Amino acid sequence: MLVVGVLAGTGVAVFRGLGPLPDPQSCTASVDGHSVRVTHEQGENAALIAAVAERRGLPARAVSIALATAYQESKIANIDYGDRDSVGLFQQRPSQGWGTQKQILDPYYATNAFYDELEKIDGYRDMRITEAAQRVQRSGFPEAYEDHAQDARTLASALTGNSPDGRFTCVVRHDGEEEADDLDEAGLTTRAGRVRRDLEQAFGDLTLGGFEPEGVSSGHMPGSAHYDGRAIDVFFRPVGPENRRRGWALAYYLVAHAERLEVDHVIFDGRIWGSGRRSEQGWRAYEPDTDGSDAATAAVLEHRDHVHVDVHD
Repeated sequence: MLVVGVLAGTGVAVFRGLGPLPDPQSCTASVDGHSVRVTHEQGENAALIAAVAERRGLPARAVSIALATAYQESKIANIDYGDRDSVGLFQQRPSQGWGTQKQILDPYYATNAFYDELEKIDGYRDMRITEAAQRVQRSGFPEAYEDHAQDARTLASALTGNSPDGRFTCVVRHDGEEEADDLDEAGLTTRAGRVRRDLEQAFGDLTLGGFEPEGVSSGHMPGSAHYDGRAIDVFFRPVGPENRRRGWALAYYLVAHAERLEVDHVIFDGRIWGSGRRSEQGWRAYEPDTDGSDAATAAVLEHRDHVHVDVHD
C-alpha cells in the first residue's frame, strides 16, 4: 500500500509502504469499491465473529448483522464495562439473562449467544440490518446499527470468504523471541500447536496435515517449515467454489490473528501473505513451478486445495 505524505515542517515527501516509514499496523477489507480499516483488535474480533458463523453454517448476512451490532455496541472490542451491567462485544447484560459476566466476556460465548437469538427471528436474512440487530438487542437507539451497515457488509463479505483473492489483509510486525525446537506429541512446535488448537476452537473439525509425531522428513519442498514442525496444512477438497470460499475464510482468519498467533506466512489459492515488511504488500501472487504437472498436482503446488500456515521460528 503506497501512501504519499509530507513530513511536518520540512516539505519533504515520504512514502509509506516503500520506506522509510512503514504502513501503520492495521487490517483492511476492500470489497466493491468500499474499504474498511480496523485495528488488530477489531480485526481479530471480527474474524472470530465470522468464524463462529462459519462453524454454525450461518450465512454472510448473519455476520453482517453481528458485526454492525458489535460496531455500535463496543466498536468491536471485548470491553469489560458498559451501560449498567453491559459488557463484551455485544454489550450483553447478565441481568437480562445473557449469562454471567465471565461468560459474556468470552468472545466465543458472546458470539454464539448473539447468533442463538438471531436464529430465532423468522426472516432475519431479508430484514434491514438495523431491524434484525434491534430484534436481538432491544436497544434504546434502534436505528443506530444502520450507521455501520456498509462497513459491516464489507467486513463480512471478506471474512466469510465471499470476496476472495486477498480482499482482507493486515500489516503485522514481528518482534517475538526465538522458540525452542522441541516438538509436541503431534510433531509441532509450541507456536504451531497453538495455531492448530486455535483453528479447531474457531472452526471446529478440520482436515489437517503436514505434520506427524516426531516430525515429517519428506513430501515437501527443500527447506520447508514442515520439516521443523512449524507448518500446518488445512485441506478443502475437492477444489470448487464452496471449498474455495471456506479456504479464504480460514486464510483471512489467520491473517487477522497473525500478530497474536505469531504467523510467518499464509498461502492459499495461488496467493501468499507474509508478516513483517512483507505484510505491507498485502496478498501477492504465489507461482510455484508447475511445468509438466497434471491438474491435481498443480492444485497442490499452487495451494488451491489447502491453506498453508507457518509460524515464526
